[in-house]
Amino acid sequence: MFEASRAKALNQLDNFVENNLGDYSKLRNFDFGPEKRSNISCLSPYITHGIINEKEVIQKSLNKFSFSKNEKFIQEVLWRTYWKGWLELRPNVWTDYLLELNIIKNEFQNNEDYLSAIDGKTNIGCFNEWVKELKENNYLHNHTRMWFASIWIFTLELPWQLGAEFFMQHLYDGDAASNTLGWRWVAGVQTQGKHYLASEWNIKKFTNNRFQNIKLNENAPPKVSEKSYQIIKQDFNNSQNIEDKNLLIFENNLSFEITDFRDNKFKKIYLVSNSNENRTIKLSEKLVKFKSMLIKDQEQRLKDQSIDCQIVNINEITNIENCCGLYPTVGENLDFINLKNLKIDFLYRNLDQLAWQYCNKGFFNFKNYIPKIVSTFN
Repeated sequence: MFEASRAKALNQLDNFVENNLGDYSKLRNFDFGPEKRSNISCLSPYITHGIINEKEVIQKSLNKFSFSKNEKFIQEVLWRTYWKGWLELRPNVWTDYLLELNIIKNEFQNNEDYLSAIDGKTNIGCFNEWVKELKENNYLHNHTRMWFASIWIFTLELPWQLGAEFFMQHLYDGDAASNTLGWRWVAGVQTQGKHYLASEWNIKKFTNNRFQNIKLNENAPPKVSEKSYQIIKQDFNNSQNIEDKNLLIFENNLSFEITDFRDNKFKKIYLVSNSNENRTIKLSEKLVKFKSMLIKDQEQRLKDQSIDCQIVNINEITNIENCCGLYPTVGENLDFINLKNLKIDFLYRNLDQLAWQYCNKGFFNFKNYIPKIVSTFN
């Protein structure tokens, strides 16, 4: 489904905008199955890795239709930007998640219900199909992710932390913010007391009756967390002195030619790969390969422009002097940098500098600023 190249991403974007964008708001909640994805864009694996960016996607959509016709699509594109900003202001949510996950994994490593869930061998047919689809395609429809998480938490009664790990291990578009906060939201701990409960009628309707006899716990109360997180004030300003430095590019910004820093002169560009040995959440072989191929695709495009570049493992960046880096956002790469106490001047995207200041509250508040955000780059 997802060829690891910018050329493929652009082709997919153009095809969606030209042929399917017009019906997006009407059809986006339907999951017709892995072979019928024309009602959604399937661009998230590329946006997550910066192969294409939100600006490109939104601008192309606005070249086709007005903002009012496109509003729902634009909101969905910027959900990831919002989640990232929300987590940047509360990074301890990610830190605590990994600590909790480590404890829970030890408790559940031999738990039969957990093992049946990740093997797709539960007594819930649709859930088993989605496990298979996740492992085979490394992707799930967004509505299905909500059903999946709800069934995992409230019907199978498994910890949300393990479900979030399972998604991160397989999803091509998995990132620390969207994944962790999405699972927290379904559980009811992201917005305290408000959870998402999957229901048989809803699954039947939005899968076009592909599944029958779905027995779920549709009356479960939300999960409770005693923890609350205060906003930590952050400085997202860019260093002014970046000329002739080495530039580190992590797996979330793999199209240098469309970044805000493409006109700066860097001494050399290092494309940073992060292997499983450095990750708390170990990724599937297919996901590791997908990331590797995207990095190689960026390397080739840079070499085609005669830009000096090299792929390095994240362990090797400790030896690179006089460097700055495109900001990797809260997650495994930033964890490594902090663990090694590396001093890197981070460069933040203009979009993030603008959008993240509106991520202090809920998405409905953020939504009010979307026209302002879009107007700055369109």
